[in-house]
Amino acid sequence: MLYHLLFPLHVDYSFFNVFRYITFRTIYAAITALLLCFVLAPWLIRELGAHQIGQTIRRDGPERHLAKEGTPTMGGLLIVLATVIPTLLWANLGNPYIWIAVFVTVGFGTVGFVDDYKKVIRKDSKGLSPRKKFLSQLALAGVAATLIYLDIGIQDKVSIPFFKKLNPSLGMFYIPFVILVIVGASNGVNLTDGLDGLAIGPSIISAGTYMMFAYLAGHIKIASYLQIQYVPGAGELTIFCGAMAGAGIGFLWYNTYPAQVFMGDTGSLSIGAALGVVAVMVKQEIVLVLVGGVFVMEALSVILQVYSYKTTRKRIFRMAPIHHHFELKGWPEPKIIVRFWIISIILALLAISTLKIR
Repeated sequence: MLYHLLFPLHVDYSFFNVFRYITFRTIYAAITALLLCFVLAPWLIRELGAHQIGQTIRRDGPERHLAKEGTPTMGGLLIVLATVIPTLLWANLGNPYIWIAVFVTVGFGTVGFVDDYKKVIRKDSKGLSPRKKFLSQLALAGVAATLIYLDIGIQDKVSIPFFKKLNPSLGMFYIPFVILVIVGASNGVNLTDGLDGLAIGPSIISAGTYMMFAYLAGHIKIASYLQIQYVPGAGELTIFCGAMAGAGIGFLWYNTYPAQVFMGDTGSLSIGAALGVVAVMVKQEIVLVLVGGVFVMEALSVILQVYSYKTTRKRIFRMAPIHHHFELKGWPEPKIIVRFWIISIILALLAISTLKIR
């Protein structure tokens, strides 16, 4: 909106020429997101607390979590708002990539909100049934995948990390592949959200990494130099990723140990889906496994635990997802959180290195 209102003024006032630069708008989208969090969070936390919208703690989980009972949840509303509003303010709204990213973020956030609403307000411990939840995710991801492939016309080639000339074409399987990336990323973040600040830290790092990928993919000269797929118009997603990173930092201020608010499914499902759809649109789908390695590790720990127990009646981990395993081993919660952040930073650096090591 600000881009459309102020950039045309550069004809008469040269200062407004800065609005043409993606880097400038990304910085201010991130700052706007951060300020929105600082302004809205105290009010939101008070309102959630006043309406007794607090977290219910599983009795079969680590005992130390019982002290967190009643902590305000559904704070993901703050993340969604602080991502979408700055994006709409600073991005070029004529860009279809922006609208698809916003659609996926709001759509998955809505699914998470309904789940949280049923659990917390309606006191339905089951929330949205797994079947309805999964089908809703598939439907939203399916719409996004179809728009990406048919409307925008993104190539069905997939970039393989560390291999310069290995770009297999998936053809008719590209849409199911996109759905898998978006839904998988969404549920990966959801499973990671179990400790104070554990999910939002790697989410910020991932958003920052894809902010770089989006800028590179949308710049024809840099993309050509790095020999990565050039995606015309994808550079505007840099602003979306900047807003998401700023929103994440602002939320972390209140979610850091000991948390004043939890993101709930409203936040975790929307963040993961947003990362997934951006990864697809900037043609760095596979590398998301590396960038979001912490989320992959958490999801795999659950899959392996369930498989092992069903086939051998034995558990691999003391408890899954894996962060609970380390809790039950006696690791302090802040130590687990910070170490997972460190792992996420290392993985992000490795992902960035794929631009040159090929």
